[in-house]
Amino acid sequence: MSKQTYSVCLCWRRRFKLALSEAPQEIKTLFNNYSENDLMTATNLKRFLIEVQKQEQATEEEAQAIIDSFKHFHRRGAGLNLETFFKFLFSDNNHPLSPSIGVHHDMTLPLSHYFIYTGHNSYLTGNQLSSDCSDVPIVNALKRGVRVIELDLWPNASKDDVDVLHGRTLTTPVELIRCLRSIKEHAFVASEYPVVITLEDHLTPDLQAKVAEMVTQTFGEILFTPGSENLKEFPSPESLKKRIIISTKPPKEYLEVKEVKEKEDDSLQGKASGDDEAWGKEIASFKCGSLSDYKGNNLDKDIHDEEDLSESDKSHHNVAPEYKGLIAIHAGKSKGGIEAWFKVDPDKAKRISLSEQQLEKAVITHGKEIVRFTQRNILRVFPKGTRIDSSNYNPLIGWMHGAQMVAFNMQGYGRSLWLMHGMFRANGGCGYVKKPDFLLKTDPNNEVFDPRAKLPVKTTLKVTVFMGEGWYYDFKHTHFDQYSPPDFYARVGIAGVPSDSIMKKTKAIEDNWLPTWNETFEFPLTVPELALLRIEVHEYDMSEKDDFGGQTCLPLLELRSGVRAVSLHSQKGDKYNSVKLLMRFEFL
Repeated sequence: MSKQTYSVCLCWRRRFKLALSEAPQEIKTLFNNYSENDLMTATNLKRFLIEVQKQEQATEEEAQAIIDSFKHFHRRGAGLNLETFFKFLFSDNNHPLSPSIGVHHDMTLPLSHYFIYTGHNSYLTGNQLSSDCSDVPIVNALKRGVRVIELDLWPNASKDDVDVLHGRTLTTPVELIRCLRSIKEHAFVASEYPVVITLEDHLTPDLQAKVAEMVTQTFGEILFTPGSENLKEFPSPESLKKRIIISTKPPKEYLEVKEVKEKEDDSLQGKASGDDEAWGKEIASFKCGSLSDYKGNNLDKDIHDEEDLSESDKSHHNVAPEYKGLIAIHAGKSKGGIEAWFKVDPDKAKRISLSEQQLEKAVITHGKEIVRFTQRNILRVFPKGTRIDSSNYNPLIGWMHGAQMVAFNMQGYGRSLWLMHGMFRANGGCGYVKKPDFLLKTDPNNEVFDPRAKLPVKTTLKVTVFMGEGWYYDFKHTHFDQYSPPDFYARVGIAGVPSDSIMKKTKAIEDNWLPTWNETFEFPLTVPELALLRIEVHEYDMSEKDDFGGQTCLPLLELRSGVRAVSLHSQKGDKYNSVKLLMRFEFL
């Protein structure tokens, strides 16, 4: 990197000198504190790893291996000089999440004890009304580690086979058998833990029998079928490794024509929200509201809730028994309204579904009941029907009430989806994250966690944003600004319970591909178990909307202390080749 030229007009060009990446002053100070004669030996590096990086188990052999990996950068092989120490800190071997920790949560508990990586309308390639249906987004989701795939089943045009599509829309169908075969091929590429297929069924008994045959023949012995109609307790992820699980409601007739018409009308009222900023809308807050905020909304009846008509409201009496026998996780709300929905049956574990709006309203009056319900049963939350652009909602409202299946449109992008990606980077990326103990237990007075309660600060995260690099290599030199190098600033904050959620930002560094901020922020945390660290970089633009420069989201409980190289990702969640931030994390 030497000089870069930008055209200002036909006869005038501006040239900017491009500096080499240089260690910030605090990094130089750390090097001086842990080196002798401008050299960091294995003994000194081990001490640095233990005292600054908080890697208590670090050995001198590991330190020497790090030194040896950089020996081609300098002549003196006995240790690291400042340049190679800086390269080590900025390397992929210094990730903020431990790359070697793998799956480390207890995986022997019932499925209801885990947050599960869950997709919504997993077959859609784009928006909810007119995009193609395909097995490609299903494969992409499975490769990312998603463990719950949703398929909407409808008769094909000739009524003799089964298609997957978003019903009563302009979405083009894909054959069910193709989706099933792709699931089998890719189910356990990213994780060996079970894949749940949630079915939304709009089929006749004959076609239900055909689905049963397809599912049975496709998955064979890896298909988990329960011994009895209803499980008293869900099996564990460990016991279900490399198994496929079917979850749906007991079969019913097609929706009434009136209901379908209402659904279409309501969906079309929703204006495609789009992203009003280059990097996506800010996460919607969920400060606890009141019932008046939902005036006119009927919680007990949601026309989008196709999946969960009452279990006793079955129109089919001649249901295909082989289809019914596939259902391992039964879905469906009990009759009687919200009080009945969240009533815990000690002899039966089940799943119910709520729209994001239903959940937002339910937690106002029944927050504790939902937490108690999700200790044994599964709650699935899905996007409201007006999200025709395949946007998503804030997942924290579901997670902090114990909801296991917070279903997202994985084919989209935006800040909500970045949180979803961040949550499931935990536990080795296996798609199952054990819920915090406080969501799984009752106290001696039979009380459960109250998300609305005011709680004391448990810990404080101190974050220092030193600098960033890599945009010069991953972007064209005029990507951010036609007339000069970019003006980067960083945003850092917490997504968690309402009292912990906050975002802060650094100053913008003008005309520099290698921004050095050296700014520190502190974040007091009352519920660190549910907190995610949000990191974003943007390019300031005085005349237009700021440009997106990268993002990542990290589970706080797995964040490693010390100076770390934080790789940034694109809006769709793909890791950039070179873009990184150098940051320091300290728990006070």
